[in-house]
Amino acid sequence: MLKDQDRIFTNIYGMADRSLKGARARGHWDGTGDLIAMGRDKIVEVMKASGLRGRGGAGFPTGLKWSFMPKESDGRPAYLVINADESEPGTCKDREIMRHDPHTLIEGALIASFAMGAHACYIYIRGEYIREREALQTAIDEAYDAGLIGPDACKSGWDFDLYVAHGAGAYICGEETALLESLEGKKGMPRMKPPFPAGAGLYGCPTTVNNVESIAVVPTILRRGAEWFAGFGRPNNAGTKLFAISGHVNRPCVVEEAMSIGFEELIDKHCGGIRGGWDNLKAVIPGGASVPLLPGSEMREAIMDFDYLREQKSGLGTAAVIVMDNSTDVIKAIWRLSAFYKHESCGQCTPCREGTGWMMRVMDRLVRGDAEVEEIDMLLDVTKQVEGHTICALGDAAAWPIQGLIRHFRDEIEDRIKHKRSGRVSAVAAE
Repeated sequence: MLKDQDRIFTNIYGMADRSLKGARARGHWDGTGDLIAMGRDKIVEVMKASGLRGRGGAGFPTGLKWSFMPKESDGRPAYLVINADESEPGTCKDREIMRHDPHTLIEGALIASFAMGAHACYIYIRGEYIREREALQTAIDEAYDAGLIGPDACKSGWDFDLYVAHGAGAYICGEETALLESLEGKKGMPRMKPPFPAGAGLYGCPTTVNNVESIAVVPTILRRGAEWFAGFGRPNNAGTKLFAISGHVNRPCVVEEAMSIGFEELIDKHCGGIRGGWDNLKAVIPGGASVPLLPGSEMREAIMDFDYLREQKSGLGTAAVIVMDNSTDVIKAIWRLSAFYKHESCGQCTPCREGTGWMMRVMDRLVRGDAEVEEIDMLLDVTKQVEGHTICALGDAAAWPIQGLIRHFRDEIEDRIKHKRSGRVSAVAAE
């Protein structure tokens, strides 16, 4: 279990002062100028050595991503864009950082931007986050007034500006290239890659898009050293991580824990166990709505990190753990996610535009038991035609929950169809 002195986010619950004064009392903005004086190459080296992988879902090594930015400017400015469009169902970790510990993000933005040669950074915040934006903007104003950002930020000789851009609540704008389109004032629709943002991103300039949590941990890693951060978790799954646990646990919460913690330990220590006891656990979505669910029997042994969950044909994603007990109609739960992805598809790629609606309508019939048993395989086949055939990963995100359902709960779908045939539909589905 993570010790208190090893926590990076020391005000995640908002018990202490979130202002600049409070942040400084907790050790933030301490010698930031000295961290910048390490130089660009050294900062990127430390980030690579720390083993930090992106906290927005994909888990791409952060230091490596930074190193793709051009070392010398060709006359174009460089940008850091922070993805605060936290729209993945079940995910609510970045919100807590912006609401209660915003200075961790602002300090991280300054250091990361310097490391990539960017004099400007944009934080793209989701449309529904009104209070979070206010808290963040207040903290940014404090940092400007104190000379921590702006011209000659932290007396480092580096000029740095930080802007907050408010989205309009579109899930697709959480995809990095759709986010860039939206920032430019266009419709939020993903771009073809290549070119990758590091070559041509915001306004056609070199850009890196990082998640809020990925940037907010940077100053602490530089202060404490790469070895300290790499000391948590299994190899290739380093560091501490914010887990957002919701659903049928006794105490839903957001908690910072070491990577590779066991699922059972995570739930027992921080959530007071599963509602109705461990025998009542039916299924878990371990990383936000777009990763496949796993049955409760498999999750009890699970290790919460990128590699283990990928081996189980799921993923850590954003570490938004959605717990479902035996009272859950799991077919209806996945239908609800299908409806969400159908609603949020931007419609640019045919497989996703047509496939999400098609999959949702078949799921609708499966919930009621009005389908043929053969349609289960047909649905699985369609998910394979959508998956991997779209510009962005929304097609995958729509396909994977259904694949997980059919992989682990096929018998439940078949039983419902058979019961409907014999006139005995389950009480849950009949509602």
